Amino acid sequence: MGVDHSEAMELIKRGCHEIIDEKELEMKLSRNKPLRIKAGFDPTAPDLHLGHTVLIQKLKHFQELGHTIIFLIGDFTGMIGDPSGKSETRKKLTRDQVIKNAETYKRQIFKILDPEKTELAFNSTWMDKFGAADFIELCSMYTVARMMERDDFEKRYKDNRPIAIHEFLYPLVQGYDSVELIADVELGGTDQKFNLLMGRVLQREYNQEPQVILTMPILEGTDGVQKMSKSLNNYIGIEEPAPEMFGKLMSISDDLMWRYYELLSDLDMSEIESMKQGVLSGEIHPKKCKEELAQEITSRFHGREAGLQERENFNKVFAKQQLPEDMPELSCKVNDALTVVDVLSRSGLCASRGEARRLCKQNAVGLYEGSRITDPDFKFTPGDHVLKVGKKRFLKLYVTD
Repeated sequence: MGVDHSEAMELIKRGCHEIIDEKELEMKLSRNKPLRIKAGFDPTAPDLHLGHTVLIQKLKHFQELGHTIIFLIGDFTGMIGDPSGKSETRKKLTRDQVIKNAETYKRQIFKILDPEKTELAFNSTWMDKFGAADFIELCSMYTVARMMERDDFEKRYKDNRPIAIHEFLYPLVQGYDSVELIADVELGGTDQKFNLLMGRVLQREYNQEPQVILTMPILEGTDGVQKMSKSLNNYIGIEEPAPEMFGKLMSISDDLMWRYYELLSDLDMSEIESMKQGVLSGEIHPKKCKEELAQEITSRFHGREAGLQERENFNKVFAKQQLPEDMPELSCKVNDALTVVDVLSRSGLCASRGEARRLCKQNAVGLYEGSRITDPDFKFTPGDHVLKVGKKRFLKLYVTD
């Protein structure tokens, strides 16, 4: 394949949380043959957000190194429901829901991956052929005691929360997918470690060389605290309109910006570190770095012209807005855990907590940079913020660690 192994490992390890086992991976790479790299996504919702693309971006790295990428759509496992990190049994999806969502995934992933160099697989292809005897044989390869070592199952058992038998099947089926695909490497989030390890166990049972597993961090949402999630309204959808995508990226904190750069950007890490040092020394304004990031990500999903245009539009709006010189100020600490309602009422920007809640729900509250705050329980990350209520009320908020 003609790729320097040390350079390949540097790219592979970028942003990576854990590799099991790194020596095994180096051994596989040393054979100078394309590896089969697998990542599975259950189509539980119709749209992907930037949190999902952390894994897809890592698949792209492997693709750039000449390896075979297998994007597995879990249309069968999606009907079981992944129990990872869940405190209760997940609601099962119908086959029609899963198929409909899967179609949107096929469209969205090729905004990052090269469609001509990507294998698209559906685990229903082999799992629909499984009979009762096949499932009995698969279940015989793992014990209940080992299954109960899984953190979320253990917690639910101790708390007397129900665990349905079919939930035990999920990691077994995900592991069996690696057998069918003869995977050399499987990628997943840190919350997927148990399922990924299952693939190694089952491959040994089927006399295959066990896959290396590579876990990636869970990306925080725009709030900088919680996992990016549509339900928490802190997500950036990859099919959101370009203005919204750019504006949301500009709203993230300066600290979170560097994490997004590492996990989402194509920029070389040495260039990112150079920018970071420039910001620390005062030579570069963090807003400029954030604009570069927002332009890159927006261009990836909407085209280069859209990225350039949104940057220009953002700066026009930013330049036109005039902040009042006598703007009120409020300081607090992260440990105070003040919500946006607390801030608005305590600062006097709103006459009451009720008014603050009402204005949030009416989309009348936001950050000066453009993102709206609709959740009354929203909490601010460390840094300097300018809060805007309506068109004429502003507040300078200082949040310290």
